[in-house]
Amino acid sequence: MGGTNCRLSLLAEHGAAPEALARISTGAFPTPEQALESVLSTLHTRPRSAVLAVAGPLYGHSAQLTNAGWYFDGPKLAQALRPAGQWLVALAVVLALWETFTAKLGLLPSPFFAPPQSLIDVVHEDWQRLGMSTAYSLRLLANGFVLGALVGFGTGVAVGWSRIAGYWVHPLLRFLGPVPASALLPLAFFFAPSSYSAAVFLVGLATFFPVAVLTWSGVASVGKSYYDVARTLGASERFLVLRVAIPAALPQVFVGLFMGLGASFSVLITAEMMGVKAGLGWYLQWAQGWAAYANMYAALFVMAVLCSGLITLLFKVRDRVLSWQKGTVKW
Repeated sequence: MGGTNCRLSLLAEHGAAPEALARISTGAFPTPEQALESVLSTLHTRPRSAVLAVAGPLYGHSAQLTNAGWYFDGPKLAQALRPAGQWLVALAVVLALWETFTAKLGLLPSPFFAPPQSLIDVVHEDWQRLGMSTAYSLRLLANGFVLGALVGFGTGVAVGWSRIAGYWVHPLLRFLGPVPASALLPLAFFFAPSSYSAAVFLVGLATFFPVAVLTWSGVASVGKSYYDVARTLGASERFLVLRVAIPAALPQVFVGLFMGLGASFSVLITAEMMGVKAGLGWYLQWAQGWAAYANMYAALFVMAVLCSGLITLLFKVRDRVLSWQKGTVKW
């Protein structure tokens, strides 16, 4: 009850009419939406953000803004956050300890360990440079990843289907594939016409090997009985490749795409730190050069969020393409 009275007093400070607050305290409104709209209608300036920050917890609902006004959707928010509940608690504990050890107690030396508030300040003050660097990294990653995935997919299908292609390409994959793409960075920057094209080549190379190997493995492991049944029904070689081999190999292909995405992101940051004139790797190098450690941590945070978001997006694509797998394998 004390928390409710406190929030009602804060609403009154924002200009809410006493009559409306009195009706809220007595439970006169059947729904939270009607109660909040009654409060908002009594405000002259209608400071919605401030009022919602106070009124939202009063009902235990989340607030969202639409053209018609604010409405609450607490059950949906709770359902969406329930699987990540333990992670959210752990994140809150880590942030609290981080703030305590840096800003409060000073146990971690400054400026090498910046408090969380400094990261927020960097995002607020340097958002333009950080956002531009993120956009450059996304463009480079998209070009390299798509190029490497397409070439790797085609190579894997050829090696898995054709004995001639397997004879010539398989030894090259086994010999050159394990070589890290970052080890070829000096050669790439020497032969490529620009640093950007060299970075695209390295990102594509990091994606190529896992996609090619997993695609080849998927095509080669398709059961012979599938081909026999299709041939009995009059299927051509093209039909066997496009409608039998490739669909059956798609689960393995997506495993290769996931592996290639992680490898390409690592090479992306390395290439940007070595020669590219923009991107998150360049931003990280710039922050280290100026001892702007808060900016460095902000860039690392953006990298983690970006990579996690891309992996989540790839999972969504996989779930849509491989929807036929539901019920047969553990997702």
